[in-house]
Amino acid sequence: MNRREAVQYISLLLGGTLVGGNAFLTGCKSNTGVSTTFTPEDVAYLDEVADTLLPPTKTPGAKAAKTGQFMTVMVNDCYEEKDQKVFHEGMKKLNDFSEKTYDNAFVKLNPQQRHDLLVKLDNEQRQYTKNKKKDDPSHYFRMMKELTMLGYFTSEIGCTQARRYIEAPGHYDGNLPYKKGDKAFS
Repeated sequence: MNRREAVQYISLLLGGTLVGGNAFLTGCKSNTGVSTTFTPEDVAYLDEVADTLLPPTKTPGAKAAKTGQFMTVMVNDCYEEKDQKVFHEGMKKLNDFSEKTYDNAFVKLNPQQRHDLLVKLDNEQRQYTKNKKKDDPSHYFRMMKELTMLGYFTSEIGCTQARRYIEAPGHYDGNLPYKKGDKAFS
């Protein structure tokens, strides 16, 4: 699977287009605009958000795939300046919403509180996306979800442990057995 196919797969999985999707298809180049650097605390924070979205189950979660670090690279290198700004402000908004709702920072919440908070934000972003105009910026939480999915399912952990991995090149078998509930191929 090449990068274009991976992006298209993740995009279909999310039911729409990815923010910065053009950059993925043409190849990310270092952004010449002003990009805000991420601190190690920011990376840890994004890892916690991602791990709440894709927690460890029978397979490692998003934190194990280092999706927080992946997000920082993608935002700085592939997002336009206006989207970078939305993402950075969104990190603050998410934490402010956590403080307002639970009187605590997001990283200090228990797993159930994190889940409940992100469900509320997901509902908010769905409504926003449904009503947004063409020139409106994407919702920050949608960006976080998209980058989490892309980072996880294109990582070694996502490709080899979360999905069924078949090493290529290899023998093509167009009639592999499939049972309901099997993992997707990678």
